[in-house]
Amino acid sequence: MELPFTVATLTRRGLLAPGGPIRVVSQLNALRRWGWSLAGELRQAVARDPGRAALVDESGAALTYRELLDRAERLARSLRGGLGVQAGDRVGLLCRNHHGLVEAMVASTLLGADAVLVNTGLSAAQLATVADEQSLRVLVHDDEFAERVPGLPAEVQRVDEARLEELVAGAPPGGLQPPPRDGRTIVLTSGTTGAPKGARRPTPSGFGPLVSIVDRIPLHVRDTVLIAAPLFHTWGYAALQVCLALRATIVLHRRFDPAATLDALLARRCDAMFAVPVMLQRLLEMPVPDPRPPLKVVAVSGSALPGGLATRFMDAYGDVLFNLYGSTEVSWASIATPDDLRAAPTAAGRPPHGTRLRVLDDEGRPVTPGRVGRIFVGNEMLFEGYTSGAGRESHNGLLDTGDLGRLNPDGLLFVDGRADDMIVSGGENVFPSEVEDLISRLPQVREAAVIGVPDAEYGQRLAAFLALHPGETLDPEAVREYVRHYLARFSVPRDVVFVRYLPRNATGKVLARELRRYYG
Repeated sequence: MELPFTVATLTRRGLLAPGGPIRVVSQLNALRRWGWSLAGELRQAVARDPGRAALVDESGAALTYRELLDRAERLARSLRGGLGVQAGDRVGLLCRNHHGLVEAMVASTLLGADAVLVNTGLSAAQLATVADEQSLRVLVHDDEFAERVPGLPAEVQRVDEARLEELVAGAPPGGLQPPPRDGRTIVLTSGTTGAPKGARRPTPSGFGPLVSIVDRIPLHVRDTVLIAAPLFHTWGYAALQVCLALRATIVLHRRFDPAATLDALLARRCDAMFAVPVMLQRLLEMPVPDPRPPLKVVAVSGSALPGGLATRFMDAYGDVLFNLYGSTEVSWASIATPDDLRAAPTAAGRPPHGTRLRVLDDEGRPVTPGRVGRIFVGNEMLFEGYTSGAGRESHNGLLDTGDLGRLNPDGLLFVDGRADDMIVSGGENVFPSEVEDLISRLPQVREAAVIGVPDAEYGQRLAAFLALHPGETLDPEAVREYVRHYLARFSVPRDVVFVRYLPRNATGKVLARELRRYYG
């Protein structure tokens, strides 16, 4: 990444503001010794702003940056001295958003161990499989997940919340030096259609990844940021990385509750929030506070924005919405700004600085604007492969996202859905997301999902699952007629099923496999 651009962006976001010479030197030395890992980011924040509030959760008083590092170092020494964790070992983290999870992440990094971020929605059987496949040495877990733990392999040591506090309080003496290897963060893919896979996330090699994000999303040093997205998810984890780099005050809640979130945004005077789209839907079901929260940025990622959501949210909370399109494997691909979303509410945006994005056909050739093709991405943070040893298809240094999409003549990206979600019905290619987006615009519809199901005559057909707002009614034929008015006949869902709610995983993605159970 070009040095002038990097310097200009860091200056705009306050990272190059003058400071005491001793603190600035200490800050740079922390990054030199520990790199841009969570441990390095936290150490540089302590060097520059040791007394600043680093993290506030539901446990009570805020932890300063100095206190957060002290607790993480104590935990690291106990993991090393008491549980034998060494560089290269893997530590599983089955936790909701709170200070203990952040401390365990940093402690793993301090030791050069790999932190395996476990989706809180996994069943006991899935958890046992993950523990075996990832060769976990330790599992740190919240008390609420205790009933899922007994089936783990016997060699996996378990640390609940009380034990975690004991390890922090009773840490043995000793120092910590940069480990012989960088610990990796392993994020489990969402697993909406099958078993989750472990994806190895690289450690940033410099300011480039941070600059790519904050150039497009106007976050600043010492902002107060509520991270509502789960920290075990790629988006929540990325938010944590950005916040530590910016020496922000991080606000965490274990569970997302729209009323509690609005209260926190107001009480903490939050400048920004990281969330997933379904959280915005839930916020819009609450009365908009007067005065409304002083948000300058609401950054979402993790799933597509349903039809009309971007417009309705900005009408209620101001033009502060940024939509990042990416994945566990490619990190980020594009970012849509409020101006982009006003012009095209379902847009995925444009690639940020330093990112290459191409839409290619099956032979690897670029498609013309408006034509649907496979989305390939290149940036500094492409994943290093799955822990199973498998990888993803690449083309000239660009990684396959697994999604289909198109670019308009102005270079704005639109994502049509997963390549394996597209169905062929009567010889026609049909994208369920297009139908889903249209149906979501009906005022009676709270949320909608459209999937392909087997059909004896046409091979496949569309089935629409709708959850309505309380007190609303809708006729299936009226839904079909509505779609028929706007889209081609082969896009009309043959089946319209009304449900109380859509099944979602812990990151808000709809579980298509659960919907298919309706068909046995």
